[in-house]
Amino acid sequence: MATFISVPLKKSSEVELVKPLSKFVTATYPTGEDQAEYIRSVEELNKLRKSALGRPLDKHESSLEILLRYYDQLCAVEPKFPFSENQLCLTFTWKDAFDKGSLFGGSVKLALASLGYEKTCVLFNGAALASQIASEQNLDSDEGLKAAAKYYQLASGAFGHIKDTVLSALNREPTMDISPETVGTLSLIMLAQAQEVFFLKATSDKMKDAIIAKLANQAADFYSDAFKQCQYKENLPKCIYFQEVLPVLAAKHCIMQANAELHQSILAKQKKHFGEEIARLQHATELVKTVASRYDEYVSVKDLSDKISRALTAAKKDNDFIYHDRVPEVKDLEHIGKAALVKATAITPPLSAKFTDLFEKMVPMAVQQSMSVYSQRKAETVNRLVGTMREATNLCNGVLASLNLPAALEDLSGDSIPQSIIEKAHAIVQQGGLQSIEQLIRDLPELLTRNREILDESLKMLDDEESTDSELRSKFSQRWNRTPSEDLYKPLRAEGGNFRSVLDKAVQADQVVRERYNTHCEMIALLCKPEAELTAAIPSANPTKTLQGSEVVSVLRSQLSQLEEVKREREALETEIKCVTFDMSSSFLTALAQDGAINEEALSMSQLDQSYGSYSQRVQASLRSQEELLGNVQASHQEFSSLKQSNSEANEREEVLKKLASAHDSYVEITSNLKEGTKFYNDLTEILLKFQNKCSDIVFARKTERDELLKDLQQSIAREPSAPSFSVPAYQTNPTPTATGPTPAPRTVFQPQQPQVKAQPPERPPPPAFTPQAASTPGNPPSNQPQPGNPPPMAPPSQAQGPPYPTYQGYPGYAYQMPMGYNPYAAYGQYNMPPTMQPNMQPYVPYQQAPAPGQGVYPGVPPTQQHPYTYQQQPQQPPPQPYYPQQ
Repeated sequence: MATFISVPLKKSSEVELVKPLSKFVTATYPTGEDQAEYIRSVEELNKLRKSALGRPLDKHESSLEILLRYYDQLCAVEPKFPFSENQLCLTFTWKDAFDKGSLFGGSVKLALASLGYEKTCVLFNGAALASQIASEQNLDSDEGLKAAAKYYQLASGAFGHIKDTVLSALNREPTMDISPETVGTLSLIMLAQAQEVFFLKATSDKMKDAIIAKLANQAADFYSDAFKQCQYKENLPKCIYFQEVLPVLAAKHCIMQANAELHQSILAKQKKHFGEEIARLQHATELVKTVASRYDEYVSVKDLSDKISRALTAAKKDNDFIYHDRVPEVKDLEHIGKAALVKATAITPPLSAKFTDLFEKMVPMAVQQSMSVYSQRKAETVNRLVGTMREATNLCNGVLASLNLPAALEDLSGDSIPQSIIEKAHAIVQQGGLQSIEQLIRDLPELLTRNREILDESLKMLDDEESTDSELRSKFSQRWNRTPSEDLYKPLRAEGGNFRSVLDKAVQADQVVRERYNTHCEMIALLCKPEAELTAAIPSANPTKTLQGSEVVSVLRSQLSQLEEVKREREALETEIKCVTFDMSSSFLTALAQDGAINEEALSMSQLDQSYGSYSQRVQASLRSQEELLGNVQASHQEFSSLKQSNSEANEREEVLKKLASAHDSYVEITSNLKEGTKFYNDLTEILLKFQNKCSDIVFARKTERDELLKDLQQSIAREPSAPSFSVPAYQTNPTPTATGPTPAPRTVFQPQQPQVKAQPPERPPPPAFTPQAASTPGNPPSNQPQPGNPPPMAPPSQAQGPPYPTYQGYPGYAYQMPMGYNPYAAYGQYNMPPTMQPNMQPYVPYQQAPAPGQGVYPGVPPTQQHPYTYQQQPQQPPPQPYYPQQ
């Protein structure tokens, strides 16, 4: 009776993990110990996959431990890498576990760029291996029973978990072996077998018969559910595996029900309900007879049948001679209770006791993305504060330059260069003068062109692959069942459009800087000249020496000094703002662990307000102080100008000094802008190179997927028939009686093989059917009624049927009689003899008997010149080709 069902493993193709994962680690994490450690972890992950899937696995706990450890690692690594078709694209290929392939092509397989698909298939293998390990246990020992129950419940839980998650993990139609219908059925089968193991454990422990009966009845109920599940699902019986499993489930249902009735009969005997005892034993006898007659090649019930038979004989003898208790009908018996001691194991990683996360230090992708957005928010906050201060400083410099301050206070002599102008000229010369700024301007177009070329090449790769995909989709129509490139590349195209927009804005900014340089280049060139030439270029004016000791000059100098102090404070404040750092990863990790999600905006804004709130207040205070000082400077300068003696030479000299001061400020700003632009283009080049690598990786993955799909389509097209199907005339077909029981199958249910179609000889015409009574009765026409041994074919059931009922004595299927005049050995004539003997054989001539007086001739008799019963030999047909399931 100990026949248990196990599930075959899926097979996977090799996948390159090291290169794409290492590339992602190198691009995402800075060079250092963490990067090197993550790359080593990637190599360990690749070795772990090869150990779990790259070799045949023994039916042992150590092999299951490796599979579960790899599954746990997949669950741990999934949130830490952006596995998707348009980011980190890894294509996993798995074959159908139940499809054994055909002559013209391999077995059915599916390739998807989805880590969820890999997890599902690995968990399927874990459940299948657990079922195999459980079926190998020694059920005569207590340890073997416990281990079998444990692994069957684990397999049931794993199959049930796949049933609930496979559609969301794949986002497309799965192969038959991992479809929700299939794994749901397998989960029920494993649960039923676990319950049967508990029944065997209770029997070996000699527990009370009431408990054993409930356990067996529950096991029978589980097997019945699994049997009906197989029949309800249209696609399951088409699989050879389930064609072989179906009779085993029916047999197990009858056996468990018979055991329940047997132990319940013992309980009835103890309660002195002898009629009930006999009724239950009779029902159990019928059940085991059903198994023995229909499913003997799958499950042996001899021991159980003998045990029930002995108990029934003894019970009938005692009742007939002593008790004379009435034997009730089976339908009137009280229902046996049920006791479910098994439960599908919940799949909550980690499943392996030896699991250690290879990427423990790496934060999940949700945290990485939140950190990226937080960094952008932080940069925006810093740029806003620094930009506000720089704008205020530029405004201050512009106002002072328009007032010719502080040069106007230093130029009271009227013929010498103001000290501030000399310092500004020296500063420009030290920074490289016109040469450096012109070199920066010449470099910008080259950097821009390089970035444009990288971006254009990246988008061209997407365009070329998308064009190829569209052509193949229009050619193969519905057969080209992969994600359209147009939909898949939308995020990448949006990212590329964003880069193009950024470049366009950068070009506009470069043009503004170039125009500003053209405006001030003449004065900048003047500041770069030697001091003597600079002095000669500045007009002289009559001095106003009386203003040198005036109070207005002193007030202006004091106010200018305060403005310089404000600008120095801003420089220090800008440095402080740029140096503020705070690690938000711990906050994001805590939020992810507590809530399962990260409210990045709320957490980031709260931390930024806390970190930069005080700096924002200091910036605003600096702006207010500058505004007040500039107002005072303008008022004092107006008074200073009214006191100066006005003449045309003085005005001309002041205008030149204003332009020189403004040229210096413009030179500093333009140089800063050009350096920032150069840095921007260089940084953008690295970003665009990463974008190019991303496009290259996804295009390569799509090409690999395209080649696999084209190969499968070619094999599928090659297997298709060249001509359309046609109907065979009815007279050429051989009627096949409909089987009332399950489809026969090989004895083993663990490794199903392709059924072999045996060549059959051509069918002979039916012999005459007449009876002795008909021969003795004159004028009796031949009977057209079916023979008693050949019942009419039964229509297949229109809905799912439960396990078959017992076969009672007198069932027509077992009352077959040979028709008179039929030679049972005719089929073993020349068609089954060696070829060397066939030429000497004569055509078969059945026994011919003269019809009785008045008896009609057998219908279909040929003309009199031909022997009425001579069989016309048909040309021998070639044996039919075996049917190969298409992929």
